[in-house]
Amino acid sequence: MSVFDELVGQQRVVAALRDAVGGAMTHAWLFTGPPGSGRSVAARAFAAALQCTASGPGQSPGCGVCAGCHTVLAGTHADVEFVRPQGLSLGVREARELVARAALAPSGQRWQIIVIEDADRLTEGAANVLLKAIEEPVARTVWLLCVPSAEDLVVTIRSRCRVVALRTPPTDAVASVLVARDGVEPSVAAFAARAAAGHVGRARRLATDAPARERRTAALRIPGALTDVPACLRVAGELVDSVSAEASQLTSGLDDAETASLKEAFGEGGTATGLGRGMSGAVVTRGAARAAASALKDLEGRQKSRATRATRDALDRALTDLAGFYRDVLVTQLGADVELTGSDESRAIVELANGSTPESTVRRLDAILACRASLDANANQLLTIETLMLALRDG
Repeated sequence: MSVFDELVGQQRVVAALRDAVGGAMTHAWLFTGPPGSGRSVAARAFAAALQCTASGPGQSPGCGVCAGCHTVLAGTHADVEFVRPQGLSLGVREARELVARAALAPSGQRWQIIVIEDADRLTEGAANVLLKAIEEPVARTVWLLCVPSAEDLVVTIRSRCRVVALRTPPTDAVASVLVARDGVEPSVAAFAARAAAGHVGRARRLATDAPARERRTAALRIPGALTDVPACLRVAGELVDSVSAEASQLTSGLDDAETASLKEAFGEGGTATGLGRGMSGAVVTRGAARAAASALKDLEGRQKSRATRATRDALDRALTDLAGFYRDVLVTQLGADVELTGSDESRAIVELANGSTPESTVRRLDAILACRASLDANANQLLTIETLMLALRDG
């Protein structure tokens, strides 16, 4: 057993990280790779290997069973902080809190480790705060940053990091881990790995979550539904409504729990203006009431940002499925000897391939890429999706 067992199809990366644990360390690492390649998995495994307490003949760092490995993988190690921005960005305040945490001496006398997933969401101000900490490293502190590409991070930070580049794992490796780790039937695992195009997390979702498979099927059937302008507008509205409902389902329960916890912390009545009484019956001062109202407003802002991010992520998954469909159309038109990601929709793929040209398929793929860029720039979702559907119809 090893902490690196979850890292699929990355033997070269695993070897390099193992060598680093036992050799010369650097204080800042940058894990890059396409979505689903396992950037955060690699960072978490590396953190566990650095905190591994196993020693003895035949044992290598990252045994996966010692207390150090176990607590890191569980997210409970006292000297490892995992940060995953749930909103649209990670701001200055959060960055300063991380820098303060990084300055602490490790309680276990090994390493103080800060892991930032989606570090490309750092705001400019937050990046500047982080840069100063990386420029002047604290002894025994290690920064592990995860981004899709090194270019997604400001050059001043990436130039001070050792880059670990991951690749998209082969589909057979993804299928094998689904069978071994999650007990998925081999045929289902092969379908999910192929449909996810090597994206490990998405493959697992498709293999184990029936609603996820239904959403993918709905996305792949969009091209056949774009028969006229009214149909394009209807499909766009349905897609936006669907992803909004999906995002709400993911966040609403968490929002309610957070709000209830905050109100309980301040006491019932503490969130209202003026005086009130807490749950214990104690009088809540005006200052406490203002603090509670401010905290609630701040929480609502974070929740709104998280909901927006969840909606964008759900929409991006649908657009990724749609791009995969047109990629298969182009592969069919060109007669390329490569595997189709959407072989379960082969009939629709062949029909569109025979009824259009490779040039029109490329234009449709470009339209999807342009749509994703517009959504990242905070364009109106419905108008942007309506524009895309019209572009896909016209080719």
